[in-house]
Amino acid sequence: MLDQSVRFPKLKFLVTLLGAVVIILTFIPYISTEHWSIRVFDFPHLQLTIFTALILLALVFLFNKRRVKDYILTIALLACLIYQGTKILPYTVLGKVEVDNASAKTKETLSIYTANVLQDNRDVKSLIKDTKKFNADVVLYTETNSKWTESLNEYLNKEYRYTVQVPQENTYGMLLYSKFELEQSTIEYLVEDTIPSIHTRLILPSDKTIQLYAIHPAPPTPIHNPSSLDRDAELMKVGRLSKNSEFPVIVMGDFNDVAWSETTSLFQSYSGLLDLRKGRGLFNTYNAKYWFMRWPLDHVFVSPDFRVLEVDLGSNIGSDHFPFFTKLSLESSTASKQRLPSPSKEVIDDATEQIREEKEEEGS
Repeated sequence: MLDQSVRFPKLKFLVTLLGAVVIILTFIPYISTEHWSIRVFDFPHLQLTIFTALILLALVFLFNKRRVKDYILTIALLACLIYQGTKILPYTVLGKVEVDNASAKTKETLSIYTANVLQDNRDVKSLIKDTKKFNADVVLYTETNSKWTESLNEYLNKEYRYTVQVPQENTYGMLLYSKFELEQSTIEYLVEDTIPSIHTRLILPSDKTIQLYAIHPAPPTPIHNPSSLDRDAELMKVGRLSKNSEFPVIVMGDFNDVAWSETTSLFQSYSGLLDLRKGRGLFNTYNAKYWFMRWPLDHVFVSPDFRVLEVDLGSNIGSDHFPFFTKLSLESSTASKQRLPSPSKEVIDDATEQIREEKEEEGS
């Protein structure tokens, strides 16, 4: 009896070819470069994992026990699948929770809603409806221009007394609304003079202070920004500020990066901030328009002072992003239980190098 690879030679060739592509794509992100053509492969990791599993299933069906190449390809694909699984698993319910659940006695809470509105989106009503559904204490909108600012202020100014607004027409505008008092609010341009970030201190009703950083760094793109240096440097600069803060810290916004990338992993190790997605789910915020190409771009990272009451995604607001919501409790007395190790010299050197490279590029 002929094996399946002999009966379906064209299919076997296609599966072998796709298997080789999977192996290449798995290890492309290890190439040490900031160019967009390489860094873009950081994103579709879940899709690649699923695709690898499908190729393996097809290969089992077409496996030829007399061909050494089939054994080599199968082992290589299994290795890729295991590696991919180790990257994704921490962001599923099977992973270890990095930010513990809130204790039953928690009293000091803070809820956050962040949404990339998509500057050209005109569906203000859907955004307002979703915002009011979650009724968060702090709301951050990115990609907001003057038109969005005017529309949102009309609905939100009465409920949110404190605000920091940076409307821009280049898709990097930001609007921050808060029910709680904001102090020492500044608009910083850490890397580019057209890419703002909001730095402010939030005062809880108990008079405790929280340091907030709202960011939206530029992604690596073929035309406008072919290198990820700017994005990476901004994350490292915010990481340094977070590491040195005397207050509990929250960093939120559209990072234009996924949690499992080398850059965001370095940001975490350097800053000591925790990822509340770990052990809870991917909560993919992008791309809202295509269910098969989604990954988490919008994040809330917190210092060990916080614990989690709730994590959720918002509804379709007409944007290419889903809103991201979380409710946190401030429990600084138990921070030591989930504190990350202090950054190693290698981590500090790598983060410093990211910042230095961006400065050199800017000066060249």
